[in-house]
Amino acid sequence: MTRTIGPAVVGIVLLSVWLGAALIVAAVVAPAAFDVLPTRTLAGALVGRVLPVLFWSGIVIGFLVLWLGWRVPSPTARTGAALVLIVSSLVAQLVIAPRIERVRAEIGGPLEALDPSSPLRQAFGRLHGMSVACLGAGGLAALLILVLLVRFTTRSST
Repeated sequence: MTRTIGPAVVGIVLLSVWLGAALIVAAVVAPAAFDVLPTRTLAGALVGRVLPVLFWSGIVIGFLVLWLGWRVPSPTARTGAALVLIVSSLVAQLVIAPRIERVRAEIGGPLEALDPSSPLRQAFGRLHGMSVACLGAGGLAALLILVLLVRFTTRSST
């Protein structure tokens, strides 16, 4: 394995693990929690405990991909996508998540007990949508980097 392929392979593994975890959380864990647990409040609490792990690891992996990327040629798109992964994870974890917690505290009970026109319920819905958008942006960025790294390693190994 050459010096440039090694970092690319490490990036592929890290991004594959993160992207797989993000997909499992979004497609399996969250829907299952809301289907199986007795209240939406408990399901939200469960997902709320899982997402920080995903967002913090997205930040770390994004920085690792940036650092490893300096050893792989033509880093422009990969660097931009890594920055999207980092920023979207940072915003979700450090901006949106605390606001969601503040809204939950203001609600003081189950979200579903509020009228759909309640300003608090609407604020929660907007914040939830923003969090989902951040996870989606991070996922798309990770997928883009993954494709670029796989293409690079395939060309380099032939």
